[in-house]
Amino acid sequence: MEGSFEEYVQARGPALLRLAFLLCSDRHLAEDLTQDVLIRVYRQWRRISGLGHPDAYVKRMLVNEHLSWRRRRSNGELPTAEMSSPAEQGDAADTVVRRHAAVHLLAGLPKRQRAVLVLRFYEDLTDQQIAEVLRCSPATVRSQASRALATLRTSRGLTRQDV
Repeated sequence: MEGSFEEYVQARGPALLRLAFLLCSDRHLAEDLTQDVLIRVYRQWRRISGLGHPDAYVKRMLVNEHLSWRRRRSNGELPTAEMSSPAEQGDAADTVVRRHAAVHLLAGLPKRQRAVLVLRFYEDLTDQQIAEVLRCSPATVRSQASRALATLRTSRGLTRQDV
């Protein structure tokens, strides 16, 4: 992508923030993660912008930074309240409830499994592309995805056909 760093952030910043949110399951941590990565990108922008597809490189940086982050929350509590039935609400509310439920389920997974599912289902990457981002084999990607989906099925009491 030719252009300035500011143009890149203007165009891709919101998508990077959404990716970070799906990885972290916390809006504030996602903002911190995105900011930390963009600071590093800014310092290397001349080199990164010269790549054929800098967005893939920046996404890799974001995922790797998330996987290696040493920050811990001040407490380990996660909200567990059941959500009310969206039956009386409109379609927009149903979408919000489903999105919140998905983020809540993803938050219960280990970081690497969460990253695999987010890259597969949100970023729509192939196993090979995910393996390149995570620097592992496609077989590892498939096993991580399988474990993550099994965990989600177990936590929701679903069968294999449901998920």
